[in-house]
Amino acid sequence: MVPDATFTSYYGHPVVKASPWEANIPAYLFMGGLAGGSSLLAAGADLTGRPALRRAARMAALGGLTVSMGALVHDLGRPERFVNMLRVIKPTSPMSIGTWILTAYAPGAVLAGGAEILRVLPVSFGPLGRLVEFAARPAGLAAAVFAPGVASYTAVLLTDTATPAWHDAHRELPFVFVGSAAAASGGLGMLCAPLGQAGPARRLAVVGAVAELAVEHRMERSMGLSAETLHTGTPGRLMKASKALTAAGALGAAVFGGRSRVGAAISGLMLMAGSACTRFGVFEAGQESAKDPKYTVVPQRERLDRRRAAESRESNADPAKS
Repeated sequence: MVPDATFTSYYGHPVVKASPWEANIPAYLFMGGLAGGSSLLAAGADLTGRPALRRAARMAALGGLTVSMGALVHDLGRPERFVNMLRVIKPTSPMSIGTWILTAYAPGAVLAGGAEILRVLPVSFGPLGRLVEFAARPAGLAAAVFAPGVASYTAVLLTDTATPAWHDAHRELPFVFVGSAAAASGGLGMLCAPLGQAGPARRLAVVGAVAELAVEHRMERSMGLSAETLHTGTPGRLMKASKALTAAGALGAAVFGGRSRVGAAISGLMLMAGSACTRFGVFEAGQESAKDPKYTVVPQRERLDRRRAAESRESNADPAKS
C-alpha cells in the first residue's frame, strides 16, 4: 500500500503565511456590511415616508461605521496610518480603493445619523440643528450611493490575497457579502421599526438571505479543494450556524414578519446572527487554509498537469510543433 501523500515545507513552515489579522477584522467585515445595507434601507425609507425605519437604519449605519472604523484603526495600530493611505489612489489595490470608498461614504452616514440623534435629544441646537436637519436627506442619499461599495469591497480585499480559501472564492464572495449585508440590515430594520413601516426591511432581508444562501452554495462548488475548510473545525461550525440562522430568519420574516412584532424581532436577530457567522466563518476558513500546505500545493500541481496536457494535445495536433 502506498501511503497517502503528505505536504510539508522547509523547516515545517506553511507554504502561505497566515494573515496576522485577529477577531477585530471579521467584526470590521460584519459591521461595515451592516452599515452599507442600513444606509440603502434608510434612503428608501426616507423617500417613501417611513420615519421610524429611516431613524433606525440611519443610526444603525452610524453605529456600524463607528465600530468598523474602530476595528480597522485598531488593526492598523495608529489612526494616522489610515490617513496615510489617502495620499495616493491605486486602482489595482483593493485596500486603496476601499479606503477611498469609506472616506466618501463616511460624511453622509455620519451627518444623516447625527441628524437622527439630534432629533431625539431633549435640547435645541438652534441654527446648527436646522442646518443638520436640512442636510440630512442629501447626506443620507449620498451615503446610499457608496453603500454597495462599502458592503462588497471587503470581499475583494480578502480574495486579492494568496490565502487559498479566500482567493478561490473570488468569483462569488463579493455577492455573498452583499447578500449577507442585506440580510443583516433588513433584520435590524425588522427588529427596530414597527410592523407598519418595516415592509421594505422584510423584503430586503428575505432577498438578501436567499441570495446569500444560493451564491454561497455555488461558491463552495467552485472553490475546489479549499472548500473543505468551510465544512470542518471552527469554520465549519460557524458556516453551519450561518446557513441555519439565515434560512430560519428568512422563513420567519416571510411568514411571521408582517404579522407579529415578536416574530419580526426574533427573525431579525437570527438574520443578524447568521450574517455575523458568515463573516467569521469565511475569515476562519481562510486562516485554516493558509496553515495546511495541501490547499496551496495540490491546486498548483493540478494546474500544472492541465497545462502540460493541453500543450501535449496541441503538439500532437500540429506535427510541425513537435
